[in-house]
Amino acid sequence: MYDEDELDAIRESRESWEAETLEPVLDSYGERKDRFATVSNMEVDRLYTPEDVADIDYGEDLGFPGEEPYTRGAYPTMYRGRTWTMRQFAGFGTAEETNERFHYLIDEGQTGLSTAFDMPSLMGLDSDHPMSDGEVGKEGVAVDTLADMEVLFDGIDVGEVSTSFTINPSAAVIYAMYVALADQQGVPRDQIRATFQNDMLKEFIAQKEWVIPPEPSLDIVTDTVEFAVEETPKVHPISISGYHIREAGSTAAQEAAFTLADGFAYVEDALDRGLETDQFAPQLSFFFNSHNSIFEEIAKFRASRRIYARIMRDWYGAECPESKRMKFHTQTAGQSLTAQQPLNNIVRTTIQALAGVLGGTQSLHTNSYDEALALPSEEAVRVALRTQQIIAEESGAADIVDPLGGSFAIEKLTNEMEAEIMAYIEEIRELGEGSVRDGVLEGIEQGYFHREIQEASYEYQKRVDAGDEIMVGVNKYAIEEDTSIDLLHVDDASQEHQLKRLKRVKEERDDEAVEETLDSLSDAIDNGENVMPYIVDAVKVYASMGEIMEVFADHHGTYQEKIGLA
Repeated sequence: MYDEDELDAIRESRESWEAETLEPVLDSYGERKDRFATVSNMEVDRLYTPEDVADIDYGEDLGFPGEEPYTRGAYPTMYRGRTWTMRQFAGFGTAEETNERFHYLIDEGQTGLSTAFDMPSLMGLDSDHPMSDGEVGKEGVAVDTLADMEVLFDGIDVGEVSTSFTINPSAAVIYAMYVALADQQGVPRDQIRATFQNDMLKEFIAQKEWVIPPEPSLDIVTDTVEFAVEETPKVHPISISGYHIREAGSTAAQEAAFTLADGFAYVEDALDRGLETDQFAPQLSFFFNSHNSIFEEIAKFRASRRIYARIMRDWYGAECPESKRMKFHTQTAGQSLTAQQPLNNIVRTTIQALAGVLGGTQSLHTNSYDEALALPSEEAVRVALRTQQIIAEESGAADIVDPLGGSFAIEKLTNEMEAEIMAYIEEIRELGEGSVRDGVLEGIEQGYFHREIQEASYEYQKRVDAGDEIMVGVNKYAIEEDTSIDLLHVDDASQEHQLKRLKRVKEERDDEAVEETLDSLSDAIDNGENVMPYIVDAVKVYASMGEIMEVFADHHGTYQEKIGLA
């Protein structure tokens, strides 16, 4: 963006500044640290100048918002058109309790719903399973059958609200329940707006919630993609998730690289299924973490959009702009929250949320300040939502599209982030001998991702323990006084309430119809058919989550058995 004469003049000016202005100050006072680096240990320079961005081609590398390569934003007006969706995670206890929280959030100005499930639901177990005892409703809402979903969305028109579901091994069942609920409410399937996390590759890499092995898990994910294309065009059947990879201890570049690789694996699997890129790619979405190093995070988001656009075009033949436009949800970093001095978490969350906004997120969840201790209280949820509203309405951050675009520092960091991300993606592709999908599956099998994340996590913790990475209130500025706060407690009565409803549903339903639909689902698996229509049929006759997932386990075995944990 600069000619050689201009760069020479800038270089001479910088050298003069260093000698005449900088060096005397360094000699007299020095700097706070010998080395400055991000949370990911990415070293940052003291100063950035046009020399650092001399190789940038504005049209090819930056462009304009809403146009390739989308570095500057997914849409031309970004938040000047409308602000990001404010989507606070909610779910605890029974469907009644979570429904009440949903209505509270809507009344407080939230623009989208996001559902947290309890561990039995996440693992495809019914609340009456022996392993569920003590876990029902504890870290999210319990959903066993369509009856729970009916209560969960009581008084909420699923044709009017956009809902996110954070669930993975049993995502297809929740998807089917939501479709069945829309059918009940008379909402046309092509009007349903929802996002299902449903990212099973990430589970084997980081979060570790699984039922069946990777390959059949991938088959079910692709079934949901195919079903979404045909039946629910406004549904995002996968939210390809880096959040949990980052929470497991990865660096920012690893988070982006492994997430993009998972996304390209799903693309390749759908192509092998016979779908065209432009048929399904517009319905893919992503989910990223936003951590404390604000400039690193902004660079990560911008670089990820650029990489996605180019690879979707060059590797997978995408032509439609929507197929190349990366859309993502952001959540502030749970790993950064501290139990010590929990009110400090409000500030951390604000910085992280601002990074998401300046990086161009499409929706945002801000963590509550008490989440290191328990499920968030109503007050903490309100503060978290108000944080977003203040950024949107008072700060001015939403008024300029890509306001840091053109910053020497941001553009240099974006380029460095892109290079590191692409190096990982190419390495994964080599593992698969030219296929990203096969590389991801091979990487899971070999433990490649685990090793990379483990090493990054270990190095980070060493820096914290040494005091090189400061955590305010933990390894610096700690205090002795009691900083405990009021917490949300899930009553043990919630489990009893849930068990009674499940028992009643199983007593009142048509058992022959349940058996018939489960047999049809089993036949569909045997015949290699798309399982989604059969799961919809099963949930409509109140087959339970556990009964449906057991059919898949009977056919494929469990992943625990495969790796010797069963």
